[in-house]
Amino acid sequence: MATTLIRGGTVVTATGRSLADVLIDGETIRAVLAPGSELLGVDLAASVDRVIDATGKYVIPGGIDAHTHMELPFGGTAASDTFETGTRAAAWGGTTTIVDFAVQTYGQRVEDGLAAWHEKAAGSCAIDYGFHQIVGDVDEASLAALRGLADEGISSYKLFMAYPGVFYSDDAQILQAMQVAADTGLMTMMHAENGPAIDVLVRQLLEQGKRDPYFHGVARAWQMEEEATHRAIMLAHLTNAPLYVVHVSAKQAVAQLAAARDTGQNVFGETCPQYLYLSLEEQLGASSDEWGAFEGAKWVCSTPLRSKHEHHSDELWSALRTNDLQMVSTDHCPFCMKDQKELGRGDFSKIPNGIGGVEHRMDLLYQGVVDGQISLERWVEITATTPARMFGLYGRKGVIQAGADADIVVYDPKGHTSIGVGRTHHMNMDHSAWEGFEIDGHVDTVLSRGRVIVDDAQYLGRPGDGSFVKRGLSQYLV
Repeated sequence: MATTLIRGGTVVTATGRSLADVLIDGETIRAVLAPGSELLGVDLAASVDRVIDATGKYVIPGGIDAHTHMELPFGGTAASDTFETGTRAAAWGGTTTIVDFAVQTYGQRVEDGLAAWHEKAAGSCAIDYGFHQIVGDVDEASLAALRGLADEGISSYKLFMAYPGVFYSDDAQILQAMQVAADTGLMTMMHAENGPAIDVLVRQLLEQGKRDPYFHGVARAWQMEEEATHRAIMLAHLTNAPLYVVHVSAKQAVAQLAAARDTGQNVFGETCPQYLYLSLEEQLGASSDEWGAFEGAKWVCSTPLRSKHEHHSDELWSALRTNDLQMVSTDHCPFCMKDQKELGRGDFSKIPNGIGGVEHRMDLLYQGVVDGQISLERWVEITATTPARMFGLYGRKGVIQAGADADIVVYDPKGHTSIGVGRTHHMNMDHSAWEGFEIDGHVDTVLSRGRVIVDDAQYLGRPGDGSFVKRGLSQYLV
C-alpha cells in the first residue's frame, strides 16, 4: 500500500487550525504530526512514496455533499449528470463523498427502487457515495421496508409535501412514516412546501398569461415553505422523530426551525449555495439573444430562489453562523437548456426543476470565508464535518484524524477560480448557473481514500474509484 506525506500545510478542522503534517498509509490517515516530525526516528519525507507540499495552503477534510440527484427522472426527462460525470465534477471541486437519493416511485417497492440506484452507481463513481431513500408511496409495504433500511446502510429517508401526483405524501402518510422513524432512529428528510396550494397558484398564474420562468418563484411563495416547515415540525414533535428539512430558502422557514430547536427538538435544516448567492430576479432572464426571457429557466429550482429585496440570503448566512442551519448541500439536479429546460417554454410549470452545483459548493462557501460571512473552521464544519455527523459517516469521513479515510483536499487561499463553461465546468450541462462567479481560492489537490484524483489541474481518477459507503444512524441527535 502506498504511503503519502502532506507536509507544510495548515490543517483546518471544525474546531481549529494548526500547522501539521498528515501521514497517509494506503487508504487511511495514519497520523497527524507536528511539522517535520519523525516517526520511530525515520525522516518521513525520505521514507514515503509521495510527498505533497502544502506550504501556504489549507489541508481540509474532503467535502461531503449530502444532497445530490444523479440520473434522477423528473419532469419528462432526467438529470443530465450520470453518476460518472457528476462524481467526477464533484471531485474537481473538492467533494469526496456524495449521498444521493434512491427513488421509490408510486406503485413500486422500496427495495426495487434502492436496487435500481445501486445498479446505476456501481462501478461508475469517481468518489465514495451513499444513498438516502425517497419514499414516494407511503403504504404498509413501504413502511415495513423502512424498518429494514438501516441494515442496508441507509439511515435516512425523504418525503415530499410538494409535487402532488409525483412524490407527494399527505399528513397521514407523513405521520405514519415518522412513527417508524421514531422507532428505528432513521432521519426523516422533508421537502417542505405546500404542494396542493402551490398547484392552485400555478394554475391561476397560467390562466392570467404569466408563463415565463420568473413566475415559478411567484407560485412557490415563501408562505408555502414556512407553512409546510411548521407542519412538518409539528408532526415530528408529535411522533418524537428527528427531522431534517432540505433546501431551506425562506427566512421565515429558518425562523420556524430555530424556534423548534430552542425548545430542544431534534430539528435540523440545510440550505444550498443558490439561496446564499442568487435571487428570484435572476429568473427575469433576457441576458442572451438565444433565450430571451426564458434565460431565467437556468435558475428554476424548488424550493425557489427568493427576492433579493426581502433579504432572505442575509438571514440564511446568519443562520449558518448561529447554527440555526447546520449545513450546506447543493441539491445538485442538473438539466441542460436544450431539450430539457426548454420543455417549459411557454409554461413555467413544465420546466424541470434543478440547478447544477456539485462542482462549486466548496469554492462558493470558501468565498463566504473571504467575504467575512463564516469562519474558516465553520467552512469545514458545514461542508464536511456536520454532514458526516448528521448522516452517520463521522470518524470515517469529515475529519482529519488517525484512522479516518484519507479523503483530503489541499486548498490554496492565494489561488483563484473563475467559474463558467469552458473554464472550471465539468458537469454534464450546456450552461452554468454560476457563470462569471470569481472565487478567491482554488482546489489544488484532492485525495479520495489516499488516491490522488485531482492534482495540478489534471484529473487522475477513473470510474469505479468510488465505493458504496454504508452509513450508521445520525450522530447529531441530542
